[in-house]
Amino acid sequence: MTDTTRFMDSALEEARKAAARGEVPIGAVVVLDGRIVAAAGNRTRELNDITAHAEIEAIRQAAASVGTERLTGADLYVTLEPCTMCAAAISFARIRRLYYGAEDPKGGGVDSGVRFYASPTCHHVPDVYSGLAEREAADILRDFFAGKR
Repeated sequence: MTDTTRFMDSALEEARKAAARGEVPIGAVVVLDGRIVAAAGNRTRELNDITAHAEIEAIRQAAASVGTERLTGADLYVTLEPCTMCAAAISFARIRRLYYGAEDPKGGGVDSGVRFYASPTCHHVPDVYSGLAEREAADILRDFFAGKR
């Protein structure tokens, strides 16, 4: 198993935990120097906080863990294409690489929708790698919403 697979597996586990809490099942992990420094799933309902997306929660944890608001050299693994809010936070945190699983044609802000990183007002653009564990990430979301219907 490669490190990339291992890190995405950890993000998928965070998505499953979010689903078990009744949250939209999205998970994220921040990796720095080859180790996970933060892991989170969505907590918007639990915290009554619309900004408590998995990516934001993981970035907050990682920044607290390393003691700085900039996460230069860190990589973020997330199960779904980040929305525009999360794409901006990733940029502001100076995340080096973004790996994501499933695309989000309706709400994504990286390769779908507004394509935040292509905006001239975007100050930092991470390297972006999509499609990592795409099927499994999409299945977790599909199963969650099928159970809600």
